[in-house]
Amino acid sequence: MFWLIFHENSHRFGMSIPQFTRAQSPTLWVPPEDHPHEATFMQWPVDPAVYTDRYHLKQVQRTIATIANTISAFEPVIMLADAAFHASARKLLSDQVALWNIPTNDLWCRDSGPIIAFDDTDQRVVSHVQFNGWGNKQPHNHDAQIAKRVEAALDFNAISSGLVGEAGGVETNGAGTLIAHESSWINDNRNSTLSKDQISKRLLAAYGADQIIWSKGVAGLDITDYHIDSLARFVAPEHVVANLPAQLNTYDPFHSTAVETIATLRVRGVTVDVIEEPTKPRVRDLDFVASYVNHYICNGAIIMAEFGDTDSDQRAAAYMGAAYPDHEVIQINVDALGELGGGIHCATQQLPAQGN
Repeated sequence: MFWLIFHENSHRFGMSIPQFTRAQSPTLWVPPEDHPHEATFMQWPVDPAVYTDRYHLKQVQRTIATIANTISAFEPVIMLADAAFHASARKLLSDQVALWNIPTNDLWCRDSGPIIAFDDTDQRVVSHVQFNGWGNKQPHNHDAQIAKRVEAALDFNAISSGLVGEAGGVETNGAGTLIAHESSWINDNRNSTLSKDQISKRLLAAYGADQIIWSKGVAGLDITDYHIDSLARFVAPEHVVANLPAQLNTYDPFHSTAVETIATLRVRGVTVDVIEEPTKPRVRDLDFVASYVNHYICNGAIIMAEFGDTDSDQRAAAYMGAAYPDHEVIQINVDALGELGGGIHCATQQLPAQGN
């Protein structure tokens, strides 16, 4: 059984301000998520080809509104939606949430939204990775254009990575290291003409990093081909928190791959803490994603899921409170996203603040 582990001697815990250093002379630099934000981007889900059940769509929209309204108490939120849906969305959204007229299919802004980086003059740019519906698995005629349309609305320059993929498929510490599953990148449904070495170099350039820690991942069993952000997230430059089930099933490819990824990180010198997934969540579907680490770090708060298992929920919140002592930990019910295979981090994308 895996238990929550605290490392009291960690250089991260107990510090009031996280200390990150930039990689050596990057052309671009994507800061860590706890860099101050100017705003958070989110997307309004509407596509009937994706949501064939209207009642389910309403549930998902209410969940997205809850996330947006919660974040908006700490920083501005920009909801991307076709103008035709603004009136109905406004009924659920706080006045602190702005609506921009950018059409969407679905809600996954971490994947189809813009990756904002700083260039070598410290100006913000879009480090562009082309979204293709996780390998053409879902309609994305609007979502494939979102990053470019936000770039135009912000009047930012864009620098193409030459990659097809999603930001949810790579985790950065902002200090030179990336982690990723090969299954989400080195895959013919995204980058069929590129080698692993070429993909690695392009990811490093896109994020301004020096090294990438790859683990195999799992291809073809979920829509994302196993995004890293549902398993492992940095809480410090050399410190990761990961999710694992309380009882591992060695025949489950996600369980075995998760253990392999954690082992790989530890071999590479990364400290890994493990939080148990809930044993008694409200939703018992085998495909339900109950990830505590798929949280979002906004200005002054950690927005994370609760799954109805009081003990597990409280342990996960305590861990995040210790990891980010200057942030308020807020847990919300996002079961509607877990049923879709995602979570809060998947639904958000930060706009880093200039000059911090």
